[in-house]
Amino acid sequence: MPAADLPTPYLPDLVALFYPQPQQLGTFEQLSPAEVPQPYRRLLAHNKHMTETVEQFHAGQVDVRVLARRRDNDFYSRQILLTRQSDGQVVQFGIPRLNMAYLDEEVRREIESETKPLGRVLIEHNVLREVQLVALWKVRPGPELCRMFGLTEPTTVYGRTALIYCNGEPAIELLEIVAPQ
Repeated sequence: MPAADLPTPYLPDLVALFYPQPQQLGTFEQLSPAEVPQPYRRLLAHNKHMTETVEQFHAGQVDVRVLARRRDNDFYSRQILLTRQSDGQVVQFGIPRLNMAYLDEEVRREIESETKPLGRVLIEHNVLREVQLVALWKVRPGPELCRMFGLTEPTTVYGRTALIYCNGEPAIELLEIVAPQ
């Protein structure tokens, strides 16, 4: 796909990057903001970085754990967990897909080093960015998401798809699912 053709996040495409059978991750139902219960609405229904939002919610910094990654020409995608630094508890699952052509070399290198959450890298490098909420989701976790969240049985969780514009360009598509609260 040419760099200029990055679509707004399409949930099946993001899930398919790492799950040929999407039900392994979960089943998704789109909701309006009013249908998302608290505290999930506060965590998801906004146009901010999730890194900042979950750090404020959990009153501490988070680390990134990259579970898988892939490169497709200019696109770098990864499957991640955000964990609290205080106790290692998983607070979020995510799949970001980045068009690296829109990012400076130094920013690309730091993202690919996989040592910091994406939001923190963009903030620390003062990348001009705008986060756009695309959709909110009610998620019934499949076996993989249950395993990552430490669930013995599926418990409804919530997530979102979003798009981050970097320096005015649609550079990053996101699927973000917060752990049960």
